[in-house]
Amino acid sequence: MPSLQSLRGPVYRIIDPVTRALIRWRIHPNAITTAGFAVTLLAGYLYHLDHVRWAGFCVLMGGLSDIFDGRVARESGLASKFGAFYDATLDRLSEIVVFIGLISLYNQYGRELADAWMIYVIAVAIGGSLMVSYTRAKAEALGLDCSVGFMQRAERLVLLGGGSLFFGLMWNGLVLKVILVTLAVTTVLTTIQRIVWVYQHAAGV
Repeated sequence: MPSLQSLRGPVYRIIDPVTRALIRWRIHPNAITTAGFAVTLLAGYLYHLDHVRWAGFCVLMGGLSDIFDGRVARESGLASKFGAFYDATLDRLSEIVVFIGLISLYNQYGRELADAWMIYVIAVAIGGSLMVSYTRAKAEALGLDCSVGFMQRAERLVLLGGGSLFFGLMWNGLVLKVILVTLAVTTVLTTIQRIVWVYQHAAGV
């Protein structure tokens, strides 16, 4: 499955005018990171309220801010080690908040008992998503650029945010369930893929 990273060039060309505007207005990249995190907190709350489409929209907006903070930091010369740490930390917190909102969606009073299994699916998706990010961070700490895998952060944001925005709870929530199962399975597979990749490139080093 092709990665969304191949689309970065065209996307950057489209958003560059906004990036330059943010730099002119002297918006600090850490402020963009914080704003994106606030939008993601809203996404988690909207999932809790069953407003799945609006939650999906907020997930996508939070992902967009994640692009802008990095671009502004690099283009303005404000990139820093703290900024990178702050961005990565809030990214992980954002994913946790969104998945907790989804757990709440399936754990409300009056939900069919048949949906209880989705709580375990979401728990696996949380763990898998965090492990995908952790394996890359740990590999980078060892001097390896482990960006392999078909379910990285961009793919997760587009799949969950886009699916929520366009389908909501249509067909008794079937599309959302399929998305969450897909996330649970593919994040675990991506984690395994990264472990194998690091083994192949770091064995004996």
